[in-house]
Amino acid sequence: MSCIRFNTPAQRAQLARMAPSMKTAEEIADEHPAPPVTESKIRRLRVLAESPVGKIRESVASSYHTPADVIEKLKKDPDASVRAVLARNETTPCDVLRDLADDESATVRGWVAVNYFVPDDVMQKLADDEDDTVRRLVAWRASLAEEAAQLETQTA
Repeated sequence: MSCIRFNTPAQRAQLARMAPSMKTAEEIADEHPAPPVTESKIRRLRVLAESPVGKIRESVASSYHTPADVIEKLKKDPDASVRAVLARNETTPCDVLRDLADDESATVRGWVAVNYFVPDDVMQKLADDEDDTVRRLVAWRASLAEEAAQLETQTA
C-alpha cells in the first residue's frame, strides 16, 4: 500500500474550503518565501544535470526551475528513473510530456498518466497503452476527475 496521495485541484480547493483555519500554501509561502531563483541556482542545475549519478539528475528533473534546454536533455536520459521524475514534475512542458508518453518504460508512461497537466490527447493515447498498469492509472485518474466534478456540482 502506498502512502502517496494525488489530489486534484478541485479536491485541494474543497479541502481548503472545509478547513478555513488552515493556512493555504500561498499564505505560508508569503510568510516564509523561498529564496529567489538566481543565475547561480540555474548554473548549479545545469552542472548537476551533467552528473554521472542518476539520483542527482533526478533532483534536477524534479526542480520547478530547471531550464527548458536541460529538460529537453533530461527527457532523453538513459536512466528511466530520471525520466520518471521529469514525467511527474508539474512544471514539465506539455510537449515534453507528449514525448514521455511514448517512453519505452511503462513506469515513465505511468507517471505521465498521473500528471494533472497532461493534455487530453495524451491521456487518450495512454488509455490504449500496451501496459495494463498504465491503462489502470489512466482509468484511476479519470475516476478522480469525475469524483471531483461531482463534488464541485454538489458544493455549487
